[in-house]
Amino acid sequence: MSSATVFAVFAVAFIASAVFYLFFYRSWRRERELQQPFPQAWRKHLRSTVPLYRQLPKQLQKTLEKQVQLFLAEKNFYGCDGFEVNDRVRVAIAGHACLLTLMRSYADYNEVRSILVYPDVYRVEASERDGMVVGVSNQVRAGEASSLGQVVLAWAECESGAMQPGTAHNVILHEFAHQLDYLDGTADGAPPLSGEQADEWQQTMTIAYDNLRHSLRHRRKSWLDPYGATKPAEFFAVLTETFYQQPQHLKDQQPAVYDLLSDFYRIDPGELIQH
Repeated sequence: MSSATVFAVFAVAFIASAVFYLFFYRSWRRERELQQPFPQAWRKHLRSTVPLYRQLPKQLQKTLEKQVQLFLAEKNFYGCDGFEVNDRVRVAIAGHACLLTLMRSYADYNEVRSILVYPDVYRVEASERDGMVVGVSNQVRAGEASSLGQVVLAWAECESGAMQPGTAHNVILHEFAHQLDYLDGTADGAPPLSGEQADEWQQTMTIAYDNLRHSLRHRRKSWLDPYGATKPAEFFAVLTETFYQQPQHLKDQQPAVYDLLSDFYRIDPGELIQH
């Protein structure tokens, strides 16, 4: 047997093993995990830290619980700067993250591996380019997402959004929206879409984005957090926050955008809140 043939055999075996893990072993582990009862203490944490959970129909509450259960079993949480990540913190983060996949697929988070939690906003050094000149700036952040499967969050900011559902900001929703945006390989404000849905998204979101930037340039009152005007990826993440936190406001201001997000997330939070 030639070396090329041996290599081909090993390559096929490797691919077969990877396919087995991705489609069978992972499913088996998840089914086994879901055979365990959902802890009552976690349910109490969901009620206290994920306000929308309380307004979901019973069946959707169960769906969210199952996703949270898988999320907590599969993702690694790390406390930073001495912060202790307890069950309340973990459930709050998992609960809000899984609102985004509640009617989609939990598999959207397959590549998310770790969540780093700081007690409060944190400082990072970031490189900045101005033409041919590259500098370093010291930035204060409340969270960030990575295409490498890592999410960083500041708990004080997370807790503020969780405990005040009617406010515009929710850093957990924001950063996990970025993770959905990364599903097609890059965070560009357009998550994986195809056909007419992709065309409609491109047209509607471009008009809304330009409208926001125009309002800010002319010092008018913004219909969305101005941070959404920095780039399309932030526009999508900020829209996601508003969609879940202030659905009626977004529906009133940008009904076409609201409908697109409702189609993408396959849920209408405005209807849930009314009931």
